[in-house]
Amino acid sequence: MAIEVLLFFSFLTISLHCVAAQQTNNGSVSVGASLTAAPDAKPWLSPSGEFALGFQQPQENDSFLLSIWYDKIPDKTIIWYPKDGPMVPRGSKAELTDSRGLVLSDPQGTQVWSSGPILDLAYGLMNDTGNFQLVSSDSSTIWESFNQPADTMLPTQVMGIGGEINSKMSQTNFSGGRYQLRLIPDGNLVLNTIDMFSGSATDAYYVSGTNDASNSTNSGERLIFNATGYLYILRRNGQRFDLTPTDAVPSGNYYHRATLDSDGLFTQYYYPKNSTDNTSWKYTWFLPKDKICESGCGLNSLCSLDGNRPICECPQGFSLRDPSYPNGDCEPDFSPSCDAGYGEEQFDLFELGNIDWPGSDYSSMNPSNEESCKSSCLKDCFCAVAIYKDSQCWKKRLPLSNGRKDPSRVVKAFLKFRKGTGQPPGISPVFPRESKSRRSLIIIGKALLSTSVFVNAVLIAVICFGFFQICKLKSRTTYPGSSKAVETTLPRFTYQELVIATDGFKDVLGKGAFGVVYKGVIETKPVAVKKLDTVEQHAQKEFKIEVNSIARTHHKNLVQILGYCDDGDQRLLIYEYMSNGTLAFYLFGDVRPCWKQRSSIVVGIARGLSYLHEECSAQIIHCDIKPQNILLDDCYNPKIADFGLAKLLKINESRTHTGIRGTKGYLAPEWFRNTPVTVNVDVYSFGVLLLEIISCRKSVVFENDNEDMEVLTDLAWDCYHEGRLDEFVKNDLEALNDYKKLVTFLMVGLWCVQEDPSSRPAMRKVIQMLEGEVGVNEPPCPSPFSVTY
Repeated sequence: MAIEVLLFFSFLTISLHCVAAQQTNNGSVSVGASLTAAPDAKPWLSPSGEFALGFQQPQENDSFLLSIWYDKIPDKTIIWYPKDGPMVPRGSKAELTDSRGLVLSDPQGTQVWSSGPILDLAYGLMNDTGNFQLVSSDSSTIWESFNQPADTMLPTQVMGIGGEINSKMSQTNFSGGRYQLRLIPDGNLVLNTIDMFSGSATDAYYVSGTNDASNSTNSGERLIFNATGYLYILRRNGQRFDLTPTDAVPSGNYYHRATLDSDGLFTQYYYPKNSTDNTSWKYTWFLPKDKICESGCGLNSLCSLDGNRPICECPQGFSLRDPSYPNGDCEPDFSPSCDAGYGEEQFDLFELGNIDWPGSDYSSMNPSNEESCKSSCLKDCFCAVAIYKDSQCWKKRLPLSNGRKDPSRVVKAFLKFRKGTGQPPGISPVFPRESKSRRSLIIIGKALLSTSVFVNAVLIAVICFGFFQICKLKSRTTYPGSSKAVETTLPRFTYQELVIATDGFKDVLGKGAFGVVYKGVIETKPVAVKKLDTVEQHAQKEFKIEVNSIARTHHKNLVQILGYCDDGDQRLLIYEYMSNGTLAFYLFGDVRPCWKQRSSIVVGIARGLSYLHEECSAQIIHCDIKPQNILLDDCYNPKIADFGLAKLLKINESRTHTGIRGTKGYLAPEWFRNTPVTVNVDVYSFGVLLLEIISCRKSVVFENDNEDMEVLTDLAWDCYHEGRLDEFVKNDLEALNDYKKLVTFLMVGLWCVQEDPSSRPAMRKVIQMLEGEVGVNEPPCPSPFSVTY
């Protein structure tokens, strides 16, 4: 009896599995069949296996996207997903039902999306054109994905009047983006941006010109992507308006797609079928062909060109409203207001060259000179930016639109910022947001002027009480064990307190160029205490200022400073304790770390460096990026240590050549050329570090007593140039299975270690390349003369 029960349940399990994955070899899917969101779940395939419908994980989390993709391409390029790309958690289901069609539900059974009410559904069909269809019993199509496109059109797909496709937010964010392609009723194909608040279309930045008011039969009627890979507008009189240029489609067996990318360009791509190597999509053409920046970045942002693609960035003093959307709006960190207290003496202007926001001006002066242009903007509370060129001045108010960053534009831009923000000369101004407490006090102050004497007295008492409570709160928030705090509330410790905290400096965590690090405990909390070897005598007075500057940095990929000691001739820094030690220990140990974790560490380090270079009120050049200065927390998240310490130490404290800060194997060539040192030295060191993380090899390895050595940057170029990536990563199967990312990371590393500093990308662009937001061009040989530093 027990055996019979076991066999019954085994049969039931197999039967249920078959129902859940019912699909025939011809691509049809039975009613009742379902897909479950899980990493290894099998999709519904087309007869050739070229297209698949199922769940993908575009982001590195436990969220899934119902989508259609090319299944025979290594990167599984997604070409369809439900409108606005709803992400669902593990365990969600997509089911084919006889009343609601294709239904997406979360693990609790709540409907997230559906194809709509369906009558007489016979089966679903995933066909070899990439189109998923719902078919009735009389073999007619009830619903199809081709009629509900996302951001992509495929060969054999047709768009009629009123049809549209919409871009996604970014490479990994599939929610509705900023751009839209439409075939509008007058017969024109247009590209336009979308108002993110109302969802309505704004002015077009591309118009096909296929309307004819005098002869309606000459107007466009359908957008057709034919089976041979040519995209054109079919006019009502049967004539074609070609979009794909003649002979632009390569001969041979290729996949084709036309995608409205997240940067606003409508681009046709091709990819060789049955490719034996991990190639990438190449494009044949794109729209618009000129005025690429007319696609528009977000409000207050600047557009520049990287090859043929627009790159959006926020100017100094502005930051992205949504960091996950690089083409989105930039918001000012502070905005001057036209209240009664406005005065030009409160503000100053910061000069930027070669940028402009044409069309955002509300006033102009012609003729004018530079000084009168600046003075007029300072006096005008509405003026946020003044542009000066050729004896003419334009004043602009927020929000700014259609920003351009173009070296060929000989203009000067003067951005307004509030004085008293600690902004040193020559550094990009940060427009600090007014704190909530300040805004509250302003509101209270205005209330004082309009209320009775009695109420005023009560309010004054409340304010005083509030200040008293704030002071009490600040006194309580100093770190346990601190003796007193300096102006920024960073706790200050006595040397004796740290002797006790470290048990006499017994437990050494590590030694570096800047001193020895000891483990300590302050009121049960583990800390790392760095005892600096030597501080320049002339810098003693600046020690507190520099430490406070470091203390004002806050980023998840920077080690947080918790306090300091400035006691006699003793200088110590107290940091958060990092339980997993240095990246060097993790990277060069006996066991090779997994590829996915190393990839995540790379991006984290890049984000931390970008913050130091571009987002701090005073730019910080680290000068000694290496694995020993990258620490790992409990979850192996990377955090940069020792940033900002170079100013505190003697110039020969780095254990390299006198006058040079850094470590052999990571030093940029300009250190040796008596040329100005910029953030590019950190980019070079990051490139070396990136190559180390990819390969788990050290930057320089001495092979014998004659100091023959293997230089990692040389090996990286040789392996890349000769196609020996398996040798470079020591046959790391995890890395080789993620070949596209491996190649991207290696190319980025080679760009970062270019001998010419101007050829190295900024860290912000490095992040974009690492995350696939922008493409990576073929790097040249980093050191044409094979000079090693």
